[in-house]
Amino acid sequence: MKIYLQLLIIFGFSFVGNIISNVLNLPVPGSILGMIFLFLALQFKLLKFADVDEAGSFLINNMTILFLPAGVGIMAKWNLISHFWLQIVLIVVVALILNVLVLGKLVEWIKRKFEGDYLAPELSSIELALDVINQHSRNKHLHKEWWQITDKEDK
Repeated sequence: MKIYLQLLIIFGFSFVGNIISNVLNLPVPGSILGMIFLFLALQFKLLKFADVDEAGSFLINNMTILFLPAGVGIMAKWNLISHFWLQIVLIVVVALILNVLVLGKLVEWIKRKFEGDYLAPELSSIELALDVINQHSRNKHLHKEWWQITDKEDK
């Protein structure tokens, strides 16, 4: 019964977002508005995380299944979008590159702000990778495995 109540809360926020989006004729999808409202309710402690945790985790863990209807819809309307496949591929690739760059910079900023800067700023990524490999090699020579120890070294 608890999961049904949690799903009701999540879908309720989505429903409210859809109503607001349709009534105000907004360009933002109602489901997105609903998730923003859910986030704000959690952020301002109007709703406890435990109230939606189990159902939310289930939905996230099974997200690939939830994308199936969209994929089927694309294939059903393939004759309408097949003329634009080059533009679609270009948009997907550019969006992927932008997402990776933005998320990389965001993670870098968060790590610096909350965890400190662990990397020497004068090292480039290639130099840093070589430094890690060299350090590993030095440690490997200092510590020999049991099969590498000879009788002469043991004494």
